[in-house]
Amino acid sequence: MAVKVLILEDNPVARGFLCRVVKESFSDISSITEAGDLEAARRLLGHTAGGRPARADDPYQLILVDLELPDGSGLELLQELSQYPATRIVTTLYSDDEHLFPALQCGADGYLLKEDRFEVLVEELQKIVRGQPPLSPAIARRLLTHFRTADPQLPSASMAAPVNPPQPAPQPDYERLTPRESEVLTYLSKGFTIKEIASLMGIKWFTVNDHIKSIYKKLNVSSRAEAAVLASKQGLV
Repeated sequence: MAVKVLILEDNPVARGFLCRVVKESFSDISSITEAGDLEAARRLLGHTAGGRPARADDPYQLILVDLELPDGSGLELLQELSQYPATRIVTTLYSDDEHLFPALQCGADGYLLKEDRFEVLVEELQKIVRGQPPLSPAIARRLLTHFRTADPQLPSASMAAPVNPPQPAPQPDYERLTPRESEVLTYLSKGFTIKEIASLMGIKWFTVNDHIKSIYKKLNVSSRAEAAVLASKQGLV
C-alpha cells in the first residue's frame, strides 16, 4: 500500500519546501497531495456534512497542518481529524504558547517550525519511524521549560496537607489487544525500531505506528518504556 501524505499550507513556496522535506525524510513516500486552504483539505479528506472525514479505504498516513490559513485555523482540522488514522504534524512559524498548547490539545502528534533548517526538519520527521514525536528544538526546549516551571505556587510534598491514600487505578482491559498489536508490543519490548518491526512483520512502518498508538491507548501508557515494563509485568510478552 502506498504511503500517502497530505500537506496543508497556503504559501506555495513553503509548500514546495515541505514537499522536499517529506521526500528526503522517507524512502517509501509515493504520494504527496497539496492543499492551500481548509476547504481544499476537507474536500481531499472527503469530509461529510458533519465536519468529519469520511471513512476511506486508502487514507492519508501523514498530514502536515499549517495553523494560519486563509479560511480558518489548522486547529479546526486537527479537531476534525481526532479519529482519523494518520500522524498529524503541525508545521508553522509560531512558537508561542498560544499556538503550541492548543495544537497539542487538539491532537497534534508533533510540532515543527518552518524556519528550521532543511536538515533539522528531515531529522525530526524521521523520528516518527522510531516512535518519537517530531518537535523542533526550540519547541522541545519550550515544553521542557514550561513543565519545569509549571505551578510554582503549589506547596512542596513536605508542606502539603495530608490526603487520603490513593486508590489503585482500575486495570486496563489488556485482552482488547489484537494479535497484531500483541506482536508489535513483543517486538517493542525487545527494543526493535518501528522500521525494523515493519520489516519483520512485512507491513508499512506507518501501519506499525498506528498499532503502537492503539497499544498506548489501550494500556494507558505514553512511551515505549512504559509499554515494555507493563507488558513484562502482566505477562503479555
